[in-house]
Amino acid sequence: MSTPPPLGWLGIARLGLVQAMLGAVVVLTTSTLNRVMVVELALPALLPGLLVALHYAVQLSRPRMGYGSDVGGRRSPWILGGIGVLALGGFGAAVATTWMATDRSAGIALAVLSFALVGIGVSAGGTSLLVLLAKRVDETRRAPAAALVWVMMIVGFAVTAGLAGQWLDPYTPQRLVAVSGVISLVAVTVTLLSLWGLEGHARGPAPERKERVDFRAALADVWAEPDARRFTLFVFVSMLAYSTQDLILEPFAGAVFGFSPGASTQLSGVQHGGTLTGMLLAALAGRRIGSARLGSLRAWTVGGCIASGLALLGLVLAGSLAPHWPLRANVFLLGAANGAFSIAAIGSMMSLAGGGSTAGRGAREGTRMGLWGAAQAIGFAVGGLFGAAASDVARWLMGNPGSAYAAVFLLEAGMFVVAAWLAAKVGGAHARVTATAPTAPSLPLVGNADAQPLRAGGS
Repeated sequence: MSTPPPLGWLGIARLGLVQAMLGAVVVLTTSTLNRVMVVELALPALLPGLLVALHYAVQLSRPRMGYGSDVGGRRSPWILGGIGVLALGGFGAAVATTWMATDRSAGIALAVLSFALVGIGVSAGGTSLLVLLAKRVDETRRAPAAALVWVMMIVGFAVTAGLAGQWLDPYTPQRLVAVSGVISLVAVTVTLLSLWGLEGHARGPAPERKERVDFRAALADVWAEPDARRFTLFVFVSMLAYSTQDLILEPFAGAVFGFSPGASTQLSGVQHGGTLTGMLLAALAGRRIGSARLGSLRAWTVGGCIASGLALLGLVLAGSLAPHWPLRANVFLLGAANGAFSIAAIGSMMSLAGGGSTAGRGAREGTRMGLWGAAQAIGFAVGGLFGAAASDVARWLMGNPGSAYAAVFLLEAGMFVVAAWLAAKVGGAHARVTATAPTAPSLPLVGNADAQPLRAGGS
């Protein structure tokens, strides 16, 4: 069986379109429906919070999804099937939200099922997409390939949010269902066209039936690999640190710096701008400019985590120096550091996915990627809740909002230091981009896909 050729930039961009479609469905489901439930339907904010948490919890199935694609040897069916399930779940969630207005119990029941389908779809589609990237992208292109795919995902967020916002006004339940249906249909269609002929007809190195082991044994094999285990811990700790700030940065700006709701929302935009900048910079990992080499994936991962911790120490100082601290510049640097370590970590993930000690016992790329995706989902699910709860407890204990938020940012900085230490311990050739391989043309840039780089189907 001949080995399929590496993906060129057009093939990588086609996978980026799939990631953008994944993000389009997710952003409408987790953001727009959240607002409709709380504002238009006057339901407790706890309800959409629990539904979003459910879609993260379901992503614990990522290792099983990855194992399934390992056994089958082909990733495209899992990607297309995952996007199909995701689209069905997203549309079902919109129907459920409108149904809550007339029959709350039935609507909530359908919403639970639909958000579970969203989690399953992200797990199947996002995990297999990353594995296909890992297997078909040259070593020197992995950082810029990850950057390209994640930038396209963020573009998918932005375009979907903008268009859906226009189409939903003036709001009616019928419009919500129609917009969700159109986005879901477009997502499946674009995914089908993007994948058409991309992987080819050759099957991957699926093991012979007599050599196959069941899922639990395959997962145990992967967990027994030191690098896979360390990288799992790194993903969890870094995503825990990354997401701890999600729900407290804007309240911090309002309570300590006196920002209005509009100004704090703009601050979030500044952070996202920094994240994109960091992604583009991390795409240079392993490349040469003249005789200078711009670092390895591991160096960018460790450095990005350390820089994130330093930026958070700036926010610790901001808590006592407000309003004189340059908050916007600090937040931009935090976003840039976050973006840099995320893209470098995804590149390292792609390199590590094909490694391990199971040679001769079948492919394990999907199982490894699924394990890391599950660690990411847990980190994100816990981090947002932890940050909000920790800030409440700190305010109750300290009384002063600036000191309370500073304590949480200091704890988050410590988590990034731990993440940097874990990343540095992931050794071997898999974590490095070789300097001897030919370099790719310079191109700009996570799964589960919830507007954050590592949420690679996030994403």
